[in-house]
Amino acid sequence: MAVGPSRSPDIASQPYRKWYGCDVTTNRSRLRDMAVGQHGYVSTGDAAAIGVPAVELRKLAARGGLERIGHGLYRVSDVPFDDVDQYARAVRLVGPGAHLTQDAVLALHGLGLVNPRRIRVGTPRRFRGALPAFVEVVHEQVPCSAITEYSGIRSTTVARALIDCVGKVMPERLRDAVTQAKREGLLTRTETHQVRQAIRNVP
Repeated sequence: MAVGPSRSPDIASQPYRKWYGCDVTTNRSRLRDMAVGQHGYVSTGDAAAIGVPAVELRKLAARGGLERIGHGLYRVSDVPFDDVDQYARAVRLVGPGAHLTQDAVLALHGLGLVNPRRIRVGTPRRFRGALPAFVEVVHEQVPCSAITEYSGIRSTTVARALIDCVGKVMPERLRDAVTQAKREGLLTRTETHQVRQAIRNVP
């Protein structure tokens, strides 16, 4: 009995792999690799940058591999939460160009004994979307020189945040925060002088 040419198992199974989720698994792995460095979060923009279309995120969310957090924002379910998750989530929810600002920056670093009920997120754009109660949007224009990242979260510099909190946080707490921030390498000598001068100028 004649036997026809054998077919490669890999080639033969390709349509079935795609149908039964092999491609989905690959996309999820790529998204997870990205999310690990972003506190578990990925946006449709992040996904597009690595060639994963938005529809795939919706499919993964339907299967439980992703949790939908907000418009165009997802969290990879098996990436562990960390101590700064809420700050990362707040900034990502507000969207591109957003950053931690004012006492949110101090709270992130444990400075000034501040414990704000809401995380203030600055943005140069007008924001109209719905947000969780723990997020407060501040419309502000901040120069690039005063924007940085801490723990992978976009933020104003500690120096800028301290100056922005003058008149809003008690001077003695700000002075203690300056001392701590300088000790932890969060302020340069010049920034330390500038912030202390701003605190002294409070009436």
